[in-house]
Formats: sequence, structure tokens, C-alpha cells
Amino acid sequence: MDENPTSQKIVIVEDNQALAEIYKTRLELLGYVCYIGYNGITGLYFIQKEIPDLVLLDLMIPDIPGGEVLAKMRASDWGKDIKVLIISNLNESEAPRNLRQLGIEDYIVKANMTDDTLDLAVNKILRPEAPSDQAAPATQ
Repeated sequence: MDENPTSQKIVIVEDNQALAEIYKTRLELLGYVCYIGYNGITGLYFIQKEIPDLVLLDLMIPDIPGGEVLAKMRASDWGKDIKVLIISNLNESEAPRNLRQLGIEDYIVKANMTDDTLDLAVNKILRPEAPSDQAAPATQ
């Protein structure tokens, strides 16, 4: 088993299996370790089991809607600090109003996504110091 300490974990909670696999493939090519939950129950299972660095969360998923998954995470010791990126077909104005209060990193509408949108958003959240900021401060 690869115990690379730089491998950050992402749980993808998405009921569209084709989309979930695309997200997983793209993110694994960037070096992330990904797990997929196709509904709210399995999503919460993987989030609690893996304690990922980031959760990609669809809102309209079976069993437990994404907004409730987020609320359950935030109400727990294990999920209160995990970063969450919402990816939904709903415009943010149609989404549950408390998402920002519960704490999300960003909100992406699937219809507005291009091929690179997901990669860029995830890297911005998990690797903010990546190549765009190569100048390290001088030590004195």
C-alpha cells in the first residue's frame, strides 16, 4: 500500500456514476486518492471512515440529501473541519440557504463547469501554495 504522506484524500459524493468516475479519474491523475459514495449514506460512511482532506458534494443525491450530509458532518467531531466543495445542478440561489453558514470552500454549478474547472478548484483548496507561488520568503 502506498503510504505517500503527500497523497491527499478526497471523498466524492455523486449519484451520477459516470460523472463520479470522471471526477475520480481526473483527480487521481493529479495525485489525489479518491473514494466515491453514490448516495448520502455511503458518502457519509466514506467521509467518517477516511476523514478526507476534501469532500466533493452533490446536493441532489439519494437517501440523504447533500445539505443534510453537510449538516451531519458539521455536527460531528470527525467532520466539523473537513473542507467541502459543492458541485450541483442547482444554482446556489436554489440550494439550501445554510450551506455557506455550515462552511463550504466553494460552490460550482455543473452546467458551468469546463474540463479544468474541477482540477483548478480542488488544487486551489488543497494546494494553495502550488506552482503559481514559487517565490519563498527569504529567511533571516
